[in-house]
Amino acid sequence: MTGDAYEGPDGSEGADAGEGPGAHGGPDAGEGPEAGEGPEAHRRPDAYERLIADLDAGGARYRVIDHPAEGRTEQVSALRGHGVEQAAKCLIVMVKIGKKRTRHVLAVVPGDARLDLQAVKGLLEGTYVAFADKDRAEELAGSVSGTVLPFSHDPRLELVVDPSLLELPEIYFNAARLDRSLALATDDYVRLAAPRVAAIVAAAVPAAG
Repeated sequence: MTGDAYEGPDGSEGADAGEGPGAHGGPDAGEGPEAGEGPEAHRRPDAYERLIADLDAGGARYRVIDHPAEGRTEQVSALRGHGVEQAAKCLIVMVKIGKKRTRHVLAVVPGDARLDLQAVKGLLEGTYVAFADKDRAEELAGSVSGTVLPFSHDPRLELVVDPSLLELPEIYFNAARLDRSLALATDDYVRLAAPRVAAIVAAAVPAAG
């Protein structure tokens, strides 16, 4: 299954969720891509349908949340009516291992946290780390900026989730589109996504004074 993108100036996430009318089956302050034109312009064919089909097949408990088109973590969290810490902020990272090998990681952290790139580099025993460029991130994620899912459907993309996100009963993320999100039971997410769980959140900087 998939996850969310590269470093962006506006604090958007790759995939987020909210609250919405339908209940199905049982779903930045920082990095990430930004919302652009209309929702249909930011939707890859079948990404949403595949997500729902996978969740239904796995018996996942989730809620669908429709909302105005938005991909930025803080703004879409407010639209969905939950704390920013419950948003699954998805970031795609490129790690070089020596001169000839490159790997990509879909890093998923709480919406109010910042990704520690050096932690990701150390996890893969890399020699260089950076956020993936927009085109590469969207190719690997299978969805456009602001809508990246916290699942990986691409064998070239390794899913790594910070354990702090998994302490919450539900996680929220955009469902491969800017105008619809899911609230997904965390234990079902772990069961279906089968992520590598590792500490990849940057330590909070103490307030001055």
